Amino acid sequence: AVVTIYNFQQYRHIQAPGWKLGWTWAKKEVIWSMMGGETTEQGDCSRFKGNIPHCCNKHPAVVDLLPGTPYNQQIANCCKGGVLNSWAQDPATAASSFQLSVGQSGTTNKTVRVPVNFTLKAPGPGYTCGPAKIVKPSRFVTPDGRRETQAMMTWNVTCTYSQFLAQEAPSCCVSFSSFYNDTIVPCSKCACGCQNTSQPGSCVESKASHIAPVVNSYTPLVRCTSHMCPVRVHWHIKLNYKEYWRVKITITNFNYNMNYTQWNLVVQHPNFDNLTQSFSFNYKSITPYTAINDTAMLWGIKFYNDMLLEAGPLGNVQSELLFRKDKATFTFEEGWAFPRRIYFNGDNCVMPTPNVYPGLPNASSHQLTSALGLLVTLLAAMALLFGHARTSIIFIL
Repeated sequence: AVVTIYNFQQYRHIQAPGWKLGWTWAKKEVIWSMMGGETTEQGDCSRFKGNIPHCCNKHPAVVDLLPGTPYNQQIANCCKGGVLNSWAQDPATAASSFQLSVGQSGTTNKTVRVPVNFTLKAPGPGYTCGPAKIVKPSRFVTPDGRRETQAMMTWNVTCTYSQFLAQEAPSCCVSFSSFYNDTIVPCSKCACGCQNTSQPGSCVESKASHIAPVVNSYTPLVRCTSHMCPVRVHWHIKLNYKEYWRVKITITNFNYNMNYTQWNLVVQHPNFDNLTQSFSFNYKSITPYTAINDTAMLWGIKFYNDMLLEAGPLGNVQSELLFRKDKATFTFEEGWAFPRRIYFNGDNCVMPTPNVYPGLPNASSHQLTSALGLLVTLLAAMALLFGHARTSIIFIL
């Protein structure tokens, strides 16, 4: 059998240490040999003498082989260390395959039994797999295109992801700032959980530089902050031009246990249909409706900033977006320039409440300033008419 995992999710990828696929055999099947993957345990093979199977476990768990595996152990789409890109990021690397030879299972489509209880960890929990369904057998075309063969049987298993099953608390939060207001809106307090004062070591003080990070550990070890989130996304309205406006995005990693490889960011904002340029980030439009283009996917440039390092001086990536103003919709009022929703690696980030968004200067102060300027102009004109009265009038004001 050849097993292929397709990641059809648009912006959720499977990062290191990679996927782990498990199931339960229906009978007393064993795996004699494998290519492109391996089981994590061999199980009890004591009943076999001489030729020992690769795995005798009734509940095998298969992982991908690492890059650099010898060619005689590889098949197509294998050996990526279990890392799968998201479908929108790179469809060519969004699939992974392995091959296995199964014994004691029968040799016809009437004697072969479908495995049950499929599980997928990627690398932690979150995925729930349905039962395997027998579908139309896969077909294969020879390289010369003149002959077509088909598989004896093909099974299809669908696994769906739930952020609530993956973790109890959110994994990222969003903060805001703007050039027209001194207020910096931080991530909401306890956005991803509160500091556990009764349990020392639940977070790490920023000055504790002696911490040696255990990279790619699923359990986060975060820096002590008011929000306690592993990742913070900051949206800053940087500049305002006559026909354009500019935004700076900064992603900061507060997790001492994780390098986020092949990270991605999904942002929903109504002005993405007028995005002019993205600096130092890749950009792709994710259009849910043909007439609406308000959702963008951003990710790092390969070998430059596609890895978000663990907490520390280098634990951040940043870029700027240049938007063209649409006179019919553009405004800085009422928080329009801030995003509606942000996802990091497919997880929904906690947004600040709208009542704390940085606002434009008070309109009443503008009116007061304008009235005062008009009064000064009027008195100055009167001073010119009355000669030396100018100094005393201005002094009184």
